[in-house]
Amino acid sequence: MNNGLNPTDPTVVAAFRSTLVHQGIVAVLIFAVLSVAWISVRELGPSAGSAPARRREPGWRRVLRVGFGLLWILDAVLQAQPAMAAGLPSQVLQPHAAGSPAWVQHMVAWAGTGWSYHPVQMAAAVVWIEAAIGIWMVASGPAAWSRVGGLVGAGWALVVWVFGESFGGVFAPGLTWLAGAPGAALLYLVAGGLIALPERTWPSRRLGQAVLAGMGVFLLGMAVLQAWPGRGFWTGTSGGQPGTLASVVQAMAITPQPHALASLVGAFGTLVRSHGFAVNLAVVMALAVIGAAFLTGRRIVVGPALAAFAGLCAVAWVLVEDFGVFGGVGTDPGSMIPMMLLAVAGFLALPGSGAKEEPARLERPPPQLATAPSRQPAPHPVGWRPPELAPIAVARRLGLATWHRFGPAALRRSLAAARPGTVAAAGAAGLLALGVLSMLQAQADPVASTVLAQAIDGSAAPLNFPAPDFALTDEHGRQITLRSLRGKVVLLTFLDPVCVTQCPLEAQEFKQAQHQLGTHARQVELVAINANPLYNGISYLQAFDHQEGLDGLGNWAFLTGSPAQLGQVYRRYGFAVQTLPAGSMLGHGDNAFVIDPAGRMCTELNFDPGPGTDATISSFAAELVNAARQALAVT
Repeated sequence: MNNGLNPTDPTVVAAFRSTLVHQGIVAVLIFAVLSVAWISVRELGPSAGSAPARRREPGWRRVLRVGFGLLWILDAVLQAQPAMAAGLPSQVLQPHAAGSPAWVQHMVAWAGTGWSYHPVQMAAAVVWIEAAIGIWMVASGPAAWSRVGGLVGAGWALVVWVFGESFGGVFAPGLTWLAGAPGAALLYLVAGGLIALPERTWPSRRLGQAVLAGMGVFLLGMAVLQAWPGRGFWTGTSGGQPGTLASVVQAMAITPQPHALASLVGAFGTLVRSHGFAVNLAVVMALAVIGAAFLTGRRIVVGPALAAFAGLCAVAWVLVEDFGVFGGVGTDPGSMIPMMLLAVAGFLALPGSGAKEEPARLERPPPQLATAPSRQPAPHPVGWRPPELAPIAVARRLGLATWHRFGPAALRRSLAAARPGTVAAAGAAGLLALGVLSMLQAQADPVASTVLAQAIDGSAAPLNFPAPDFALTDEHGRQITLRSLRGKVVLLTFLDPVCVTQCPLEAQEFKQAQHQLGTHARQVELVAINANPLYNGISYLQAFDHQEGLDGLGNWAFLTGSPAQLGQVYRRYGFAVQTLPAGSMLGHGDNAFVIDPAGRMCTELNFDPGPGTDATISSFAAELVNAARQALAVT
């Protein structure tokens, strides 16, 4: 899952910003086109008439819709931080999954592979997805669009909870409400489900009681876990080391943040280490009392408990969760604000806590016209059907009805009657499609982005001069010259057959390049020259090929020669080697050259494999393939 890059690598950061700018232009165009179309239809088209009356949105739903919509927008802003592209797999996904069972870690690793291979594309996609959900919720109002937005938000929250938060850590030891259990994304999911409820459920007198009862049961369960012996919460220190809660606070204190906040969190960590029993007792009692009060569902009891819960959430948010936004890779402000929004919504939905809802409009059936009595018609012959039920007539009627509902005229009427919030929600749907399609494309692409290779070794250097010829022996004992390879693109590098560090990684990069070339592989020759004249025998080349799985490639050649022959090639290609003080390996440069079919040197690549992860190996291979295809296209 990890690509091994520095989260603040300037190449990746610059590519991420560039992608956000370019896709941001597309996002602006989506909203601009919809706005112009809406204004044009309203101004130039027929009057849309008055919009149908709607049931007034209850306060509890407005709190959830606007509150969580703004949280989604804030999350999108946090996802746009420069370190997010390269840093999320190693600094967010892996730490969350570290204490979970192996099956959870495997799931998270599978999801993180796409991010490590395409960090820029995936990071930008998440920005637009979360921004779209937030705009959709805030702008759509009580219309049916907002219910769809709630469902979309719930679906994305489920993805984040499973793969981004490793199920909120519920399967990991040390689960505690103070550290954000059961994960902020799960609270987003619950809120999205409540927003998606149909209008007929809005005035339900039991809705608020159900929400508060669920929170009450949850808080009581968290109190039991917090008080459970042996979980380490009752001790500030254990064996000279910080206890469970003190360790969480200590980890937050060292996060990059303003000095004043770091001092405050550090002071609280000292308090926990000195008086761990008292601090934990206060937390357990508070969670139990507030949870029991929420279970009553009575406003007179829930009101004071809600105020106490707000204070407890604020303290935990500042002193334990550390606001959740610092460090450069904070993905959300933590779980305390979402939990408070759910509690406030539950209180507002209690019977008698809000204004009376407007009654729903009653649709009256059209008046029946009086008709004169008629005689009983004569019976029809057997097998006769009314003309309007004939298959052709029915199909025609269905077609006309569909055209009436979904044709251009219907679309014009709908657009003219739309409100500004509905237009904004439609734009958000387009923005969501932009992010989702970009993410699916990245997840489905098994070849890593070349930005990883460029971040490690810089961009390729263009060349234009005749490549120095050579005459060497391959691993099968055949004489190979550069001239004999004319008509093909040659990808050339130098490898040490007894190397156990970088050369095997570079060999895998060439191997992957051969697979990525596809049908172009017949026009490309992969050539490595022995970089170690002390071990120049063919048997060493064969052993290396077998070890790295290169002996099955039809267009692979590993060349060697006498020390004098190899030294001559080294000088012609500017390749330097040096004997290392311990061991038989030689120190040498990491360069690759691209030679076009006419025998001219066209590109030089710095080929230091860097961390040698699966993602960087694939990225270097992709860079080789791109250079080879460019050489083929030029010729």
